[in-house]
Amino acid sequence: MDGLTVGYDAARAAWAADPEGWWMEAARGIDWFKPPSKAFFPGQGAYGLWFADGELNTCYNALDRHVARGHGGRVALAYDSPVTGTRRDITYAELLHEVERLAGAMAARGVGRGDRVVIYMPMVPEAAMAMLACARLGAIHSVVFGGFAAPELAARIDDAQPRLVLAASCGIEPGRIVPYKPLLDAAIEQATHKPAHCLILQRDQQRAELVPGRDEDWREAVAAAAPHPCVPVAATDPLYILYTSGTTGKPKGIVRENGGHAVALHASIGNMYGLRAGDVMFTASDVGWVVGHCYIVYGPLMAGLTSVFFEGKPVGTPDASTYWRICAEHGVKVMFTAPTAMRAIKKDDPEGRLTAGHDLSKLEALFLAGERCDPDTVLWAEKLLDRPVIDHWWQTETGWPITGAFRGLGMFPLRPGSGGRAAPGFDVVALDEGGHELPRGTMGQLALRLPLPPGALNTLWRTPERFHQSYLAHFPGYYDTSDAGMVDQDGYVWVMGRTDDVINVAGHRLSTGEMEEVLSGHRDVAECAVIGRSDAVKGQLPMGLVVLKAGVNRPEALVASELVSRVREHIGPVAAFREVHIVARLPKTRSGKILRATIRKIAECEPFPVPATIDDPAILDEIAAKLRGED
Repeated sequence: MDGLTVGYDAARAAWAADPEGWWMEAARGIDWFKPPSKAFFPGQGAYGLWFADGELNTCYNALDRHVARGHGGRVALAYDSPVTGTRRDITYAELLHEVERLAGAMAARGVGRGDRVVIYMPMVPEAAMAMLACARLGAIHSVVFGGFAAPELAARIDDAQPRLVLAASCGIEPGRIVPYKPLLDAAIEQATHKPAHCLILQRDQQRAELVPGRDEDWREAVAAAAPHPCVPVAATDPLYILYTSGTTGKPKGIVRENGGHAVALHASIGNMYGLRAGDVMFTASDVGWVVGHCYIVYGPLMAGLTSVFFEGKPVGTPDASTYWRICAEHGVKVMFTAPTAMRAIKKDDPEGRLTAGHDLSKLEALFLAGERCDPDTVLWAEKLLDRPVIDHWWQTETGWPITGAFRGLGMFPLRPGSGGRAAPGFDVVALDEGGHELPRGTMGQLALRLPLPPGALNTLWRTPERFHQSYLAHFPGYYDTSDAGMVDQDGYVWVMGRTDDVINVAGHRLSTGEMEEVLSGHRDVAECAVIGRSDAVKGQLPMGLVVLKAGVNRPEALVASELVSRVREHIGPVAAFREVHIVARLPKTRSGKILRATIRKIAECEPFPVPATIDDPAILDEIAAKLRGED
């Protein structure tokens, strides 16, 4: 946001004094077909709407405008796939050429403004092309993480009711091929809604059988298509639906609007990440998650960056040096990944020896998000890289960071364990159960004062009442983040875990995140999870699961004893922390979040459905056997 990068405190004050002016200035970074007359329209939507009378096209902002201004030769996507041994640089002009024709192929099959398209793809450049082609047409895409089981995909097809599905024949995991097409076929068979068309990207590693009359070869369809221009859409028209797990078992369709999304993301690239056109950003995530939507595809491209498009894992493709190789070979300026990825690297290479031989001189900062990062991992990464390591907090629902350290606004001192300070646009408070604002430094339920800024959700797909009940009803006038934590005296926000990760031990409310922080500080611990399990006397008692670093060969009982003593020393006997189990690995989602709720069910001997997002279901049996003492 040129002209506003005058230091965080001044920027925050400018937003607070004139939010309308702040966001209209940010909106000037976007190309509009019809500029909005004002930023905020109160009295519309759930809490007001942003840029409601403006018209734009997100694909135009991501591609066409850069080519029109003479930057078509700049690399847009740097595809790096160690699982297939493939590297490919795609310029803005080349990406525009492909997207124009894919949009033409989709339009020829009846896809238009407001129609839904489900995208079921691995991390290949065509996944980004699919998203951008939908945006070009004014269609609404819903990306489903590649490899999701058929029932989960069927539920999303029924909810979104797509006219078209864009899919690949397979995905590639370390050491195995994951056939996508049989999963898609089974999902369509199970779904009530039947998409009229499917375009299938045939990968050389495994080609798929096509269903006559419904399925067509992606490349053949694109080759035969005419290029399609950008369709102007209202700022309040949905760009995408992204499903996230709901407590009822029915996924919640987060709706992202075109206008606010474009303005907020474009501003965040400069303000939060300190990046400008031509810089290289490496976001190690997947387009199936919000991080991939925002900071692999739309954010970097709207800002004119080069975005590294990575198909691989932090370890195992081939080892824990992969991220450092990518940073060196692509000249990465800012890297963004999940804390769990850094813990995996730390576990396999605790001394950081694998950075040797990789020129990281262009790397200026590492950003972490997805779940709170324990201070020990932050400090380990800072020492290893000799660069700022910035843990920042946001959610699928907010669409961009709530808190951070703002490299483009002058930065400020980092505090390991904190998610930083609130972005201009977000007003973060801690509330008690009655919805009363708590004093600074007091732990409570973190909430955001309404209205939410541009880019945040305003509704759920076709269920506005569920949106209100899930996010607004508990604390009138606020958005309930469902995260527990506090805002300290200096405005730093400390997210200690989800609200249900605060346990009650003999009347004392204790944060499991704080206990995890203590455990992670032990020299032998790579990662850990703490949950509360029922106790007849104290109500709940904490239980820890710990994964040790590679090469640790001390007796498990000795390490466990040290960990119990460590919690007692740092938190006190009030925590009643006595139970710790050392395990080979923790159950996680494919995006790297630890499945604490599932661990809790296993610990309570309750039935636990296998989450659709789990990385490896076999881990659950391992954990159950460990807790039963069968290992």
